[in-house]
Order: sequence, then structure tokens, then C-alpha cells
Amino acid sequence: MFIQVAIDVPLPTLFDYRCPEATGEDIGRRVRVPFGRKRVVGVILALLDQTPIDAAKVRVAGEILRDMPAVPPDVLQVMQFCSDYYHHPIGEVVLSALPSRFRKTPELTDRVRLSVEVTAAGRAALLAGLRRSPSLEQVLARISTAGVLSAERVAALPPSERRALKRLLERGWVSETLRAAEHLIDEASDSVDSTKPELTQEQRASVEAMLAAPPGFKTWLLHGITGSGKTEVYLRAMETALETNGQVLFLVPEIGLTPQLESRIRIRFAGHELVTLHSNLAAGQRAANWQAAHSGRARIVLGTRSAIFAPLPRLALIVVDEEHDASFKQIEGMKYSARDLAVWRGHQRGIPVILGSATPSLESYQAALSGRYRILRLTQRANDAPMPRIHMVAVNGPAASNGLASQLLDAIRARVQNREQVLVFINRRGYAPVLVCSACAWAPSCHRCSARLVLHKARSRMVCHHCGHAMPVPVACASCGNVDLHPLGYGTQRVETTLRQALPDARILRVDRDTTQSRDAWPQMRNLIEKGEVDVLVGTQLLSKGHDFPGLGLVCVLNADQSLYSTDFRASEQLFAQLTQVAGRAGRGRIPGEVLIQTQFPSHPLYRAVQEHDYDGFARVLLDERAQAGFPPFVHQAVLRAEGTSMEQALNFLRDAAQLAQACAHEVEVFDPAPAVMERLKGKERAQLLVQARARSQLHAFLDRWAQQLASARAYGARWAIDVDPLSI
Repeated sequence: MFIQVAIDVPLPTLFDYRCPEATGEDIGRRVRVPFGRKRVVGVILALLDQTPIDAAKVRVAGEILRDMPAVPPDVLQVMQFCSDYYHHPIGEVVLSALPSRFRKTPELTDRVRLSVEVTAAGRAALLAGLRRSPSLEQVLARISTAGVLSAERVAALPPSERRALKRLLERGWVSETLRAAEHLIDEASDSVDSTKPELTQEQRASVEAMLAAPPGFKTWLLHGITGSGKTEVYLRAMETALETNGQVLFLVPEIGLTPQLESRIRIRFAGHELVTLHSNLAAGQRAANWQAAHSGRARIVLGTRSAIFAPLPRLALIVVDEEHDASFKQIEGMKYSARDLAVWRGHQRGIPVILGSATPSLESYQAALSGRYRILRLTQRANDAPMPRIHMVAVNGPAASNGLASQLLDAIRARVQNREQVLVFINRRGYAPVLVCSACAWAPSCHRCSARLVLHKARSRMVCHHCGHAMPVPVACASCGNVDLHPLGYGTQRVETTLRQALPDARILRVDRDTTQSRDAWPQMRNLIEKGEVDVLVGTQLLSKGHDFPGLGLVCVLNADQSLYSTDFRASEQLFAQLTQVAGRAGRGRIPGEVLIQTQFPSHPLYRAVQEHDYDGFARVLLDERAQAGFPPFVHQAVLRAEGTSMEQALNFLRDAAQLAQACAHEVEVFDPAPAVMERLKGKERAQLLVQARARSQLHAFLDRWAQQLASARAYGARWAIDVDPLSI
């Protein structure tokens, strides 16, 4: 018997090994195999009676690891689809989709919060008797009597019984369960209301439409303004799924959105176990939650994009909140869209999928207009509160008070005096984006990236926000020796400093990546905000969506104009979504909401649309422009990205790739290779080649042929990867 194993290497193939003891039940299990001079962990994807490789050259696999349950067939299908669609090596897809604890060889002594229980095979062995292995029988009987042997009791076993337990695990007679330690997850906030609210007319119509639809796959686009109660519609749909003994997968774009939402779901569905899956969890906890989902014990899985690969045997509903968010697209390593995989997985399982947003992506909106998705609309706020009033604050040239116009400072001061909370939003962290020489305009740059170093004044460091490179703040210009260096532009730290000087008695809290690095930082900050112990929030996009702070009355937006200069065709769509989302944080309680957007272009059509809360009108204008220009969603794109130690390496590979593409490009448009917008990143020179087609099937038929040719093409020392449905070009 031979097995085909997925191994975490950048090669688009499976690897054959001889494994006489493998059975069909081992498909999806991990196995320890020799690879080169190392022994690595892979996942068994298939069994073969024969192999095309010379049998004498096929190496023998090592131990089949049965300490975790096999990856179920439907999840393996998702992984295979992901590999095929995004043209990424299957081994890297499979291993990266597993919790990090399962990607390496298990060691019993390294595990925490571990319990064990007898499997069906173990119960059969116990009934048959183990006369030749009394020590195994003794330990197996003890576990069977206990039902589940807790982690504490496992840790207390004497060495002889621990060795017996290891043998039981290897034989598959005992399985391990990493218990979901709910105490590690934030408790429900006191601000969460446990009562089920009365539905508005629009909410009721949306819920009834979902309930009236025949069973099976369908994609609902829930387009609701901020504060319209989309979450309550999700919860009602979840009720139906849970009542039929199903499981629910709930995806959110950011880790910071999970605690408040988690508290609400826990209170509403107190009788059903909920686990979270995201990168902020400890390795053992993430593995525990993964197993809880796999066993069916966890009825609700709340997670970020990687949770799309969670094994859920009774999956009945998938919810994707803030579906427009770019965070659902993985841009490093395996490049995939969790939102799009959610729709595919819903089709695979024959279940409904709900995509929710106040500002749907144009791809989803066009799918709804064309009838592929069914659209549901919530046009009124759930608590009858009016939408926030949005005003443009015109500034000409440099704004007063280090980035804040006097009108904004006066408005902030008045709200603080009235004991209301204020959010000052600027999507740039640090003190200032550039430190400039007044004599020759020299500015320190990152030697590894095509980017300026950002001044972090509190740390006295210049930091690259792309690669993390840091250096002390220069005392003199490196070009002319001038000591007059001054900061140019504004970041969260500089705005915070300005506000502390202007409002010495206000309680000011800065929320950005620098202040939320520790695991407990954001939950503690959120508690302060909810208790009313913060007057002014200064934050980046971490605060722009999903949060519900009833005491927040005013939102001030700085530096929005920067996106108007972008060459990215998606920039206007993303800016509209960002402004709408951050504006929606205001006035969600009893306090009337107001939004002040500081701009040099107060009459710009995009700002007018934001003021009028007119997503539909703005989206239709953008769709018309995209259709005329031949941009997504009316074409389908892929980008071949290459990087090397020199730009010539990357471009030489892409020129050869372009020639290969032209030879097999039927009904596919191939553009010329070009340097990336950020030419150098983390010490590598980068270039790209765009291809696009009118039909998705045409693009993928081409990519299948092209990828095979690229695998054997001369690389010139460059590394390359295909990015399907790219978010940036």
C-alpha cells in the first residue's frame, strides 16, 4: 500500500511513500515521513495500490500520527479547490490551514489543557481483551471508566503509565482532546443586553425572506446602513441553524471585532458552545478550539479569515460580516479570499451564506444586481436614531494646530465638556510620516523598502512600517549636515500630543497597532471606553468598523484626501467604505451623531455621496466606470508577481513569462511586465505581470496551462507567485 502525502514545500505535487499499515480511515491524518535529510510532518491525501515511481525508490513512511482527528473529506475538498483556483502548492495549502500545533511532530510533554478519551477502536480492543499487554489494558480501562481523563490527571500519571498512554495514542485506541479553555476568552461585557430585541419591520422582512426560502445553497447580501441591526438578523438566522442541530461559522475581518460580538453571541446562545479561531490565540488554545469544532461539540465558530478551513461536520450556515473588508484577502504566502471561499463552501455543503455590509464590495453588489446573490436591505437604524450629520471642514494649505483645524478642536472641546465621547480618526500611525531637512529636503528612507521611515517620537526611533527596520532619530541631515530637521505630516502620536496640549483635562486614549501589541491591550482599552472612562479616542482603522460605543457622539476624520491621489482603481471604493464605516460609529446611542471630515476638496463627488449616505448611487457610478474601463467585476484578473535581489532578475523572468503567455493566451489579455508600485520591499526588488479575461473560465483555462509552463521556466534567481483576483496591482 502506498500513500500520497501533502508536505509543506513550494512544489505543486504530492509525494508517494510506502505505508503498509495505512487504511482508508487514515486519509486526512498526519504522518511523519522522511524528506531529503529531514523528517517532516505531512497529511495523507490518498491511498494507492500502485505508484508510477519505481517501487524500489519509494521511501517508507514513518508513524501515522493519530493524536488529532483526520481532516474531514469536505475540508480536504476546500483545500484542493483553494490550491487549484489560486494556483498554490497543495502541500502549503493543507499545512497552513491547520493550527500551528498540528504542523509539527507532537510531544506529549509539550501539550497543555489536554484530556484523553477512549475511541471506538479502543472500546473494541478492551472488549476483546489485551492479555499480552496488561499495562495497556489497565490504562485503557481507567480512561474508559473515567469517560474523559482530564489534563491534570494525564500530567499526574507515573512514567510507566505515560509510556502506555503514548502507545495507546499511536494505536488509535485513545484520542486526545484539547479542551477549549473558555476562561482565556474575555467574559461578556456588562454593556451587552441579554434580552432579545424587537425586530424592526425591515429586519423582520429580511428574516422572513430567509426562512421562506427553500433549503439549500443561496447567497444573501445583507446591505444595511451602520446601526441598522445586521447583527440581529445574523442571530435570528443562527437560531434556525442551531435549532436543527447544525453548526454556524461566523467570519469577521479583524481580531478586534471578536470580543464585543462574542459576548453578544455567548449571551444569546448560552446553551451552545462557542469557540474562536484567530491568530491572537495561543497555539494550544487554537488547537483546542479546532478540535472542538471538528468533534461537533462547538456549535458556533467565530473567527477571522483562516477559520474558513475549520472542520464543521454539521455546518448549516456561514455568516461573513463586513464582507467588503480587504482583510478577508490573504496577501502573504497562500493568497486567498476567505469571503469567496465561504461562498464556495456554502455551495459545496448546500447551505445558505450571508454576506453583510453597510458598503458591500462592488463584486458582491454587482452579483446582487445580476441576480446571482439575493439582496436584503436595511435602510433605517434599529433604535430609530437618525444617521449622523456629516459636514466637510474646508482647509486650505497646512491645517492649524498640528493637523487639526480650529473648527474641529472647538467641536471636540464642546463634546468633551458635554461628557460625550469623541473619535479622532487618522489612518496613519506614528508621529509624522516624514522627517525632512529644511535645507535640502533630504528625508531618511528604509534601505530595504521603497518607503520613507516614519518618525515615532515617543520611542525616539525612525521606523519602516513595511519591514520593521528601525534606527535612531538623526540629529543632522545625512546629505548636507543641516541640524534643522522637522516633521512633515501627521500620525496618531502627533494628533494625540496636540489634543493633550489643547485639552489638558480630557482623558485621551490612542488605539493603533503600537498600543495594542500585547494580547490583553485591546480588551482592556475597550472596557475603559465602555465604562465611559475615555473622553477622546485617537485611532486608526482598528476603530473604524464593527464597534458599538453608545456614548460616542462626534467623529473627526483627518487626512482623508490622501486616497484621492492614489493610482489604484479601487481607492475611491475603499475610501467611501472607510468614511461610511467610521462615520457610522457616531450617534449609535441616544446622543445625536455628527461627523466632521477635514478636507481640501469639500465639493468632491465622493464626499457628497458620503454626506448623503448614498451608497447605491455612488456604487452604480463606479460600476459604470469599471465597465467602460474594463476593470473588475466586469473582467477577471490575475497577477504574476516576481521578486529578486535585483530588478533585472524579476523583469527577465517576467519577460520570458510574457512570451509563454502570448503563446497560449486565447481570449486572454496579457500586459507588459512592470515594476511594482513599491519596487523594493524587505530587501527584494519586485515586478509584476497582469493578465485578464472577460470570463472566469477563460482565465483559469489559461492559468492552468501557463502555470505548468512557468514551473519549468528559467527563474533567473527570482521567486514568483500567482495572485488570482488581486486586490491591488
